Amino acid sequence: MNIDFKKMDGLVPAIVQDAISGKVLMQGYMNEAALAKTKETGKVTFYSRSKERLWTKGETSGNFMELVSMAGDCDGDSILIQANPLGPVCHTGSDTCFDEVNSSKTGFIDQLRTIIKDRKNNPSDQSYTASLFAKGINKIAQKVGEEAIEIVIEAKDDNKDLFLGEAADLMFHYLVLLEAKGYELDEVMEVLIERHKK
Repeated sequence: MNIDFKKMDGLVPAIVQDAISGKVLMQGYMNEAALAKTKETGKVTFYSRSKERLWTKGETSGNFMELVSMAGDCDGDSILIQANPLGPVCHTGSDTCFDEVNSSKTGFIDQLRTIIKDRKNNPSDQSYTASLFAKGINKIAQKVGEEAIEIVIEAKDDNKDLFLGEAADLMFHYLVLLEAKGYELDEVMEVLIERHKK
C-alpha cells in the first residue's frame, strides 16, 4: 500500500467500514505515524487535527475498532479501513458517524462464500467443506435436503437455539451447493430483485 502523505500536507482521509456489515462507520485523517500505530497495535488510530496528536478510536470510551484490513485508493491519497467496532463508533452514541444503525451481519455471507470457494479450489483433508466437494453434487444436494427437513422439524417446536442452528446448517450447505453448481449468490439476488420490480 503506497500512500502519498506529501500530497495533502501529511494527512490523508481514512474511511472506516465495518468488516462484516459493510457499513461506513466514520471518516478520519491519518498521518504516517497513525498508519504505523494502527498496523502495530491492530487498533484503528487517527491523527486528531483538533488535539494535534495521535488518537486511537476508543481510547477514552473503550469502543475500539479492531483492524481487519487496509487498502489505499488508486491515487494513493486515501485509505479504506475494514474494522470490527467494539461498540458505538460516534461520540453521540450512534453506531456510525452518519447516524445509521449498524446491526446487520449478512455481510459475513460474502466472507463465507470466499472461504467455501477456497475450500473447493484448494482442498484439504481436514476440511469438511472440501470433503463435501469431493463427494460430488449428489451428496451436496442430499445434505441440503436433509438440512431443509431438519429446519422444518425444528420450526414446529419452540427451541430458538436448535432452530437457528438448523437455519445456519441449511444456509451453509445451500452456499456449498451454489458453489458446486458454479452459480453465484448474486445471480439468485438478481432473480429476487427482478421479481420485486414486478
